Amino acid sequence: MFPVILLLFIVVPLIEILVLIQVGQVIGGLNTILLLIVTAVVGASLVRSQGLRAWSQAQQRMAMGEMPGQQLAEGMIIFMAGVMFVTPGFVTDIVAVVFLLPGFRQAFARKVMQRMQMHTMHGGVHMHGSFRAGPRGPGSDPRGPSNESQGGRTFEGEYKAEDADQERIQRDDRDDK
Repeated sequence: MFPVILLLFIVVPLIEILVLIQVGQVIGGLNTILLLIVTAVVGASLVRSQGLRAWSQAQQRMAMGEMPGQQLAEGMIIFMAGVMFVTPGFVTDIVAVVFLLPGFRQAFARKVMQRMQMHTMHGGVHMHGSFRAGPRGPGSDPRGPSNESQGGRTFEGEYKAEDADQERIQRDDRDDK
């Protein structure tokens, strides 16, 4: 985890500064600043339109009673692209544009979801059930009333504690200390 933080907060800004200096020497300081503003505005517009499209697709999936996992993962990638666009610099803008390419974004979202599923499966969390759209909207149970009047929601599920999972969790806890 430390190498990732080091990369994000030290290496990337240094690279951005070097690129900004180089671009400024070629096109001038004021033009560089204007170009940064233009890329931020254009990027924000792209993120907005693609984010709304992902949101709409997620709502359609939920209306059909399906989990919008792919759309939620893509939404997170679009959000990351938005953060990169408003971060001053050309390198992060290029990465943000790549994140917004539909083919790349979909493939990356699938990889993220696969990794999360593997992590969940190996982490001892096993979920079984379905996502239903009922009379009160997506996620509500069409079979009957909920306990919302009691101040919360009830989620039913099953779990299975496995000895191998417990041993791995204890081993991971020892390694973290």
